[in-house]
Amino acid sequence: MVMNVVGLIGWIGGWAALLGISTYTPNWVVWIFMPYFVYGPYRAYIQVRYFPAALRMRRILRTYPWQVLRNVPSGLTKHPDVLGRQYGWFEIQNPAHPGQRLPLVFSRHLRVEWWSRRIAPRAKPELKAQIEVVWFAGDPRFIGLIAAPTLNGEAPRRMHVLQQQMGAEDGRSFADWGAAPEDIERGRRVGIHPAQS
Repeated sequence: MVMNVVGLIGWIGGWAALLGISTYTPNWVVWIFMPYFVYGPYRAYIQVRYFPAALRMRRILRTYPWQVLRNVPSGLTKHPDVLGRQYGWFEIQNPAHPGQRLPLVFSRHLRVEWWSRRIAPRAKPELKAQIEVVWFAGDPRFIGLIAAPTLNGEAPRRMHVLQQQMGAEDGRSFADWGAAPEDIERGRRVGIHPAQS
């Protein structure tokens, strides 16, 4: 979050500084700064778009503890059980039914490049090795936060929100996944409003 605020200030401040410089220099200097004048507002917009996700991450971490998981199935292809847009998925074990895995997806493409390169079917082994161990906070029946370990493995980094997007048109409900009323209430604290319980 701190880096996001610094980045936002940097992109806006840099744009304003270059605009000020260009008013006191010859006209040809403006053309040198033109790529920044075009790209800077876009980057500032991207930085602003990250704030809601960061606040959601904070709510998830206040509600669910971190778990360290090993060899979690993942993929970049479309998962057959998931509805809507998806930009990669991880299958996390259902806490109520240990043999069942539920897919959680990256529902937005914003900031998933790092993960995409590692869960791609043709990813190099050294890249896949970076996500053999992942940190997870959440409930796979609702929402979760996934993170890669630092180089020494002692802390999470590269955090990203994953969401549950499995269809319920076949009559399935959260109760079928073993979600008790207290589980659903914890999900509501994170901002999930299940249609069926």
